[in-house]
Amino acid sequence: MSKYRKGRINDAVAQELAIALRDVRDPGIADNFVSVTRAEVAPDLKNAKVYVSVMGDEKEALAALKRANGLLRRHLAVHLNLRITPELTYCADHSIEHGARIASLLRTLSEEETGGKNQEASDEHPSES
Repeated sequence: MSKYRKGRINDAVAQELAIALRDVRDPGIADNFVSVTRAEVAPDLKNAKVYVSVMGDEKEALAALKRANGLLRRHLAVHLNLRITPELTYCADHSIEHGARIASLLRTLSEEETGGKNQEASDEHPSES
């Protein structure tokens, strides 16, 4: 399978699963704000790893996704024109949290750097009274 086709299939699976999650009424999914970040489908299309970001109880959300696995696979079978509907495996994705932490550290570093420059400038030019 070409790299381009595999990328398109990965994107289509992730997009359709995100749409399907809107219809799942399981409180483990609805209460924990689960979102699909990406999907990786195996070259033989039999298995797919779905990476999800969870704001809330991660273990409960992953268990709820396993319970809703049949519904989600059926949605994929109906909406994607694939010969085989892949078995879904769910993994927690912490990249959003990691990115937010890095952004926070950079913001703090920038504020410290800006604060230090402002203080140096006020020391060099004391205000005239």
